[in-house]
Amino acid sequence: MTVPFAADALPTTAIEKRPLERYVAPAMPSLVGLPRVQLAEALGEAGVPERQRRMRVQQIWHWLYVRGAQDFDAMTTLSKELRQELARRFTLARPDVAAEQISVDGTRKWLIRLPGELADRPHEVECVYIPEADRGTLCISSQVGCTLNCSFCHTGTQRLVRNLTPGEIAGQVVLARDRLGDWQRAASAGSEPEKRLVSNVVMMGMGEPLYNFEAVRDGLAVVADGEGLSISKRRITLSTSGVVPNIARAGNEIGAMLAVSLHAVTDELRNELVPLNRKYPLRELMEACRNYPGLSNARRITFEYVMLKGVNDSAADARALIRLVKGIPAKINLIPFNPWPGSSYQCSDWEQIEKFSEIVFDAGYASPVRTPRGRDILAACGQLKSATEKLSARERLALRAMAMTD
Repeated sequence: MTVPFAADALPTTAIEKRPLERYVAPAMPSLVGLPRVQLAEALGEAGVPERQRRMRVQQIWHWLYVRGAQDFDAMTTLSKELRQELARRFTLARPDVAAEQISVDGTRKWLIRLPGELADRPHEVECVYIPEADRGTLCISSQVGCTLNCSFCHTGTQRLVRNLTPGEIAGQVVLARDRLGDWQRAASAGSEPEKRLVSNVVMMGMGEPLYNFEAVRDGLAVVADGEGLSISKRRITLSTSGVVPNIARAGNEIGAMLAVSLHAVTDELRNELVPLNRKYPLRELMEACRNYPGLSNARRITFEYVMLKGVNDSAADARALIRLVKGIPAKINLIPFNPWPGSSYQCSDWEQIEKFSEIVFDAGYASPVRTPRGRDILAACGQLKSATEKLSARERLALRAMAMTD
């Protein structure tokens, strides 16, 4: 059973929240998303001799992450007896779609239910697919809720329930390929990443990835494995609000591209927008960025900067931002604020965003303005989860049924 902490959450003024529950594995665990070492251990439990495990892991890996197998019977390179034994002990369950919304611009947002939770208290996270002309980007989550209390972020208003497991992190990519019918593309001989519907992964969904470090590291290793899902580390971006002690670890142990949720150029303002700044102020954060392993012009850090009207969008702010990132190979990603109910912030006027971008660009930094996507489908992170939590049990069942029939 799940074990809550004595206090449901820390006060909203706290820098970090504590998880309310611990992960409880289902009676029959899924093999989807297990790192190779753990998959070999599972095969040992099923009676596979040690001398055969490496070969069997490779076979199952291929069926899971190249073919997208959803049941053991499909794994015809395994003996019938082994398939039966695996089916007796394990499943190939991936996260389940509880609700789906599709935007007029093609963006898809899924509320996904994680396997093995109690029916009356399911754990759910959000996952977003954004199709573009040259890529298909999947935004995945690392926690149920979020550790932090960023004032402009809708997910920051939610409780931190628990961390995701490596399997649940990699399972979001598997689920997306299921829903998009992407397995045949991925398995095609000579297939280029751009031809896949899911070609890029960004860890920018619910949660602070660097507060779930080991699970994120192991889950992304499955995603990047060249003999399976095979999404290059240069096409995987990990976003952090600034957990300074784990930034160097991320470079050394994960090796993905780094994005930093910056959003302010002074400690005073960033303390308000990103309270974690009180623990790891800008000076320490920027020093960690300058020392990020593998940093180069080809592996720039992306600084994310949400544009808030009258808060952080002045010409003076733009010039201060240039001074702050000086000497760091960087790109400044300007993000028009996506309003959500109850927020006290407004999106900067488009004219002001363009002026801000021009100042940054003229200083020699790429400063693309992120095109707003999916604003018609509760696209701000956490909105779909909050909206469905307000539905009755009957309404939630109806919404899930609609998602299953799409």
